[in-house]
Amino acid sequence: MFKKILIANRGEIACRIMRTAKKMGIATVATYSDADRSAKHVQLADEAVALGGMSAADSYLQADKIISACKETGADAVHPGYGFLSEQAKFATALGKAKITFIGPPANAIAAMGDKIESKKLAKAAGVSTVPGHIGVITTAKEAVKIADKIGYPVMIKASAGGGGKGMRIAHSENEVAHGYATAMREAASSFGDDRVFIEKFVTSPRHIEIQVLADKDGQCIHLNERECSIQRRNQKIIEEAPSPFLDNTTRKAMGAEAIRLAKAVGYYSAGTVEFIVDDARNFYFLEMNTRLQVEHPITELITGLDLVEEMIRIAAGKPLRHKQNDIKINGWAMESRLYAEDPYRNFMPAIGRLSLYRPPAEQVHDDGTLTRNDTGVGEGDTISIFYDPMIAKLCSWGKDRKAAIGRMQTALDAFTMRGIGHNIPFLSAVMEHDRFISGNITTAFIEDEYKDGFCGVTASPARKRHLGMIIAAAACGEASRLNPTDVSIPAHPRHDDNAHRQIVQFIDVETGIHHTADDQALNITMTDDGQYNISTVKVDDSVLLDLARATDHPRLHAVITEDGVKSDYICELSRRQDSWHLYYRGTSLCAHVRAPHIADLAHHMKPILKSDQSNMLLCPMPGSLMKLFVEAGDVVEAGQTLCIVEAMKMENALTAEKRCKIDSLLAGEGDILSVDATIMTFGDAD
Repeated sequence: MFKKILIANRGEIACRIMRTAKKMGIATVATYSDADRSAKHVQLADEAVALGGMSAADSYLQADKIISACKETGADAVHPGYGFLSEQAKFATALGKAKITFIGPPANAIAAMGDKIESKKLAKAAGVSTVPGHIGVITTAKEAVKIADKIGYPVMIKASAGGGGKGMRIAHSENEVAHGYATAMREAASSFGDDRVFIEKFVTSPRHIEIQVLADKDGQCIHLNERECSIQRRNQKIIEEAPSPFLDNTTRKAMGAEAIRLAKAVGYYSAGTVEFIVDDARNFYFLEMNTRLQVEHPITELITGLDLVEEMIRIAAGKPLRHKQNDIKINGWAMESRLYAEDPYRNFMPAIGRLSLYRPPAEQVHDDGTLTRNDTGVGEGDTISIFYDPMIAKLCSWGKDRKAAIGRMQTALDAFTMRGIGHNIPFLSAVMEHDRFISGNITTAFIEDEYKDGFCGVTASPARKRHLGMIIAAAACGEASRLNPTDVSIPAHPRHDDNAHRQIVQFIDVETGIHHTADDQALNITMTDDGQYNISTVKVDDSVLLDLARATDHPRLHAVITEDGVKSDYICELSRRQDSWHLYYRGTSLCAHVRAPHIADLAHHMKPILKSDQSNMLLCPMPGSLMKLFVEAGDVVEAGQTLCIVEAMKMENALTAEKRCKIDSLLAGEGDILSVDATIMTFGDAD
């Protein structure tokens, strides 16, 4: 067995690999860029080697530096994680020449399966079902349009060396093919150093289902059942689950058999994933094979009990598989939510900044038998930069069935607190409560179908809004009592109902500042103080008991509302800003004042907030680099015309004109690093 492993990666996956290596008694070496000097994976490792540079291209993608680090530290093996060099055949070959073991598949398998064009040819030859399309490199936009016309729309333009949603575009017309072809090439070159693309038929109403395989160097190969990854945005997976709610045993076995057939055809060993597109009739087509550990591997571990990193290390060391196909069962159900540094309210634009508060839920087995797991590579005080993927953590849940796994995930997301950056927890929580998701009736178009106008938050039902209003009122009453213990208008001890303190909750429209008072939010409140500031009991309108647990140093609170004998649990984020209260719960955002009746009556005299007119400006929607400007001052542009391209975290974002207008001035140039809402250009009338 290996004595020392170098992890050629960063973030949560580096931390994840180290955890297993240490369990196996193997020393670990971290590598890091200048941007990651104080990163968590550096702190967890036994040794760490600086690679220099800020970007991936200057650090984690420098194979020579990785090999030098191995020689410097005496590491006898390298685990590449995912991304970066994990699917670079040349890297695996170079390690072999240096007498260093690559913890992954053989270089020839990486080369064959890492090239999507060649992998489709091999899959077809091995008798694996493939998506109709043009299996070959496309060299011009004109050729791309001609091929797309022949295949029939819609089509998918894909980078041959791509992954993670980069270098992929769906096109429904000739114009979209021409534009998507150029964009896919640029993204592919930027992310993978390979700008080749191909085109295949886009399967409508598809589900994205993948089979995990495990093979040793003796030719034994098994599959570990499937994962469904249909909840995607921009071809990037967001929520995964295992098993799939759609597959039956017959289809599962057939897909597993084809995955094994493909793995054996290329002499594969180590862990790998064969991805399929499945239509609504359960016909499945080979998509690609990922010759590495997948981001979503934890949910397979949760339903099988296997440690995939440990299996990869054992296989790389020449050990045979410890399990037969009949040993692999499906135990319960697992969910994974990918937490990204992005703003779901701004079309999921990437976000950067410092994690001023980072409190994930505890990893544990709960009293009801469910489990919470959180794979992360950051801590409080860390900075999310523009240089790397915006994923912060992978939050996982396990339960005896799908309903239990969803319920545990909902609670885990409720309990996850992050501040300082934009993040997608509100959106993940909204999906977890969405009726269509809960039913399992999902496709890769779920987000596009259900959030056509983007994510604008969740409108709470009247019953939920009533409860959330009570929580705000109780918290306000509790704080007032603590700050003014002698104020008789806010009783510190139970009184008779006629002496109860009346409060009115007025919800505020944050855009206009207009107040809305619901009839059932005029509340009679009495409170008992048991001596602990974070716990109080509130009685509301003689019908509801509200138990509130709130730490003084944390924005999360836990409320249990008992109404007509039924208990409802809420884990919310609540904060006070000047005289208003802000509450966040499962995608719902509420702003409210809690006031005495005579003060609340005056609220209608407040003037609405007038927002400044920014319609004549193009503002940068995310932090990033201005890659390309397509206009100059004085140009007249048409509605929908592309004005510029901003790159953020290796993804290109085209900014277009909303109407016909004239470019008055350019306030940024190509290569500039832009902050959110930085003004790129201003507009004037076209005539």
